[in-house]
Amino acid sequence: MRTPFCQAYRRTVRTKQQGVAAVEFSFVAIVFFLIFFGIVEVSRAMYIINTLQEVTRRAAALATNTDFSNAAAMQEVRQRAIFRDSPGVLLFAQPVADTHIVIDYMWIRRAGDTMTMVPIPAASLPASPAANFANCLGDPYSEGCIRLVRVRVCQTASADDCDPVGYQNLVSLVPLSFGLPVSMTIVTAETLGMPAGVPCECT
Repeated sequence: MRTPFCQAYRRTVRTKQQGVAAVEFSFVAIVFFLIFFGIVEVSRAMYIINTLQEVTRRAAALATNTDFSNAAAMQEVRQRAIFRDSPGVLLFAQPVADTHIVIDYMWIRRAGDTMTMVPIPAASLPASPAANFANCLGDPYSEGCIRLVRVRVCQTASADDCDPVGYQNLVSLVPLSFGLPVSMTIVTAETLGMPAGVPCECT
């Protein structure tokens, strides 16, 4: 026969066991979610790093055949480079956006046997692809002859420096803070948007 004391004791033991199980589960759950979200964050970071290189390749391939003097066309190049038809961020790669794609046009400085790639300031670019074609016909090593197209992904950029875009966590549970690699692609300039059969501005 169970006495009231025995029944109360059993209820107390059962309650304590349930409380211990809840505490143990909470510890296990914290560790599990830390590992799970850690794997998610690392996988996403690797995806972004690999995708940024493809973004620069796409932008370079498009820019080398796009009129650099047409602002709307150049904006479309940046959007298409991040797989979009409108301004915005790269899918699953926030905060990387079309505004972070930096397109530079470069001339080749020749000094004896040494060739150096030099960015052309925006204010010094030829007036049009036809004008660039004429400049290159006159002197392929002049400052007004675009020979190369360089694309980088930067937070802020200058001719020589490129500040990396910071990685943004998907969840705050896993604190990852680093600058994404500065991806870069350099290709030879092609038509730069000059239609076939258009006479150059030769003098």
